[in-house]
Amino acid sequence: MSTICAISTPYGSGGIAVIRVSGTNAIALTDSLFHGCKSLLSAQANTIHYGTIARDNEVLDEVLVSVFRAPHSFTGEDVVEIACHGSLYIQQTLLQWLIDAGCEMAHAGEFTQRAFLNGRLDLAEAEAVADLIAAQTKAEKDLAINQLRGGISQELATLRARLLEFTSLVELELDFADHEELEFADRHQLTSLAQEIDAKLTTLTGSFRAGNAIKQGIPVAIIGATNVGKSTLLNALVGEERAIVSDVQGTTRDTIEDTLVLGGILFRFIDTAGIRTTADKIESLGIERSLQAARKALIIINVIDATDPHDTLSDLPELKGKTIIRVLNKADLVNAQCAVHNAQLALSAKSGDVEPLKQALIAEAGKLFDTRNAVTVSNARHYEALVRALDAIRCVEQGLQEQLSGEFLSMDLQDCLTALGEITGQITSQEVLHNIFSKFCIGK
Repeated sequence: MSTICAISTPYGSGGIAVIRVSGTNAIALTDSLFHGCKSLLSAQANTIHYGTIARDNEVLDEVLVSVFRAPHSFTGEDVVEIACHGSLYIQQTLLQWLIDAGCEMAHAGEFTQRAFLNGRLDLAEAEAVADLIAAQTKAEKDLAINQLRGGISQELATLRARLLEFTSLVELELDFADHEELEFADRHQLTSLAQEIDAKLTTLTGSFRAGNAIKQGIPVAIIGATNVGKSTLLNALVGEERAIVSDVQGTTRDTIEDTLVLGGILFRFIDTAGIRTTADKIESLGIERSLQAARKALIIINVIDATDPHDTLSDLPELKGKTIIRVLNKADLVNAQCAVHNAQLALSAKSGDVEPLKQALIAEAGKLFDTRNAVTVSNARHYEALVRALDAIRCVEQGLQEQLSGEFLSMDLQDCLTALGEITGQITSQEVLHNIFSKFCIGK
């Protein structure tokens, strides 16, 4: 492979910029521009060296050069990282000098792609690098770190090992089909194994709901009757006037969304139209959208007016099976005794004191998505492959039940193995690789 280089820090001026070089000639090409106490060619691995970058008697900058030798580097190749001052002129000139010396400009994600091709990362771990760079909350960071450390890869490795055991028994039986007295694959054991794999794949596919919510924001629908203070509550939660507040019933006619990070978790709040019976066609459309938001939400904030504390929405089909936080709003307008009416929280959104509600949201999110010890799928590509693997293993289960021959079982087992192998990159195509790594930034 050619030796590649790129700026690895964000574009623009700054205190320090880092230029990364990777490839067989990375150390030698950098050494041709580096002037320090000793040559980089003799530098030990994992060492940092102070010196200058100069060419044709022109000193460009004073730098620190980190040397990493294959295979113990990010890419698995010889890698050099040059920390220079963050001047745009210095960055671009140094990059140009490296290219003149024999380097090639790296493509988007090429460093990480080389790490994958050289066996330093599998494909799932490589994708976790991109997720880690893009993480905006603690929850997203934790999810990416878990995957980068091989969380899902280890789980899939175990599954593939069981599947290979399964497949080998079936294939062996096919190879010795003429020997009817030999039975290599006990159908009861195979059924039990298939059910075990089915359960694990079901758990993994089911976790995508949590993983996707962590990346995109947990959808929280704020619902209630008209004029209970839903829009005021949204404004208080996000700390700005996002929704119009009025005493006129039916002011909110469409859903309004905003996001907020609480406890390292991204929440996506949806203010909805007040739910009531109305002949107004426009308002009716808004109410239908409110119900749609409730269906899609993972957490429901059911707002009740403390001055008229009748919860008429508890029996809505859209709320069945949802995590619901019942909030008694306008508690400042009634005495304290009324503040416990069928509600978890009593508050005044108008006063802005919504900290108890924020803490309740963090607690409920923690119950829904405890990802500390469980493997959570957050990548849509992984989810799609897991669904195909699950379909395949269920075909195996059906085949065992119907006493199908080993040929049919073997085909479904291979489909399952292929789907799982696509996740970690054991089975993949150049088109898939290009699609994945093209989404990376240059320099990573």
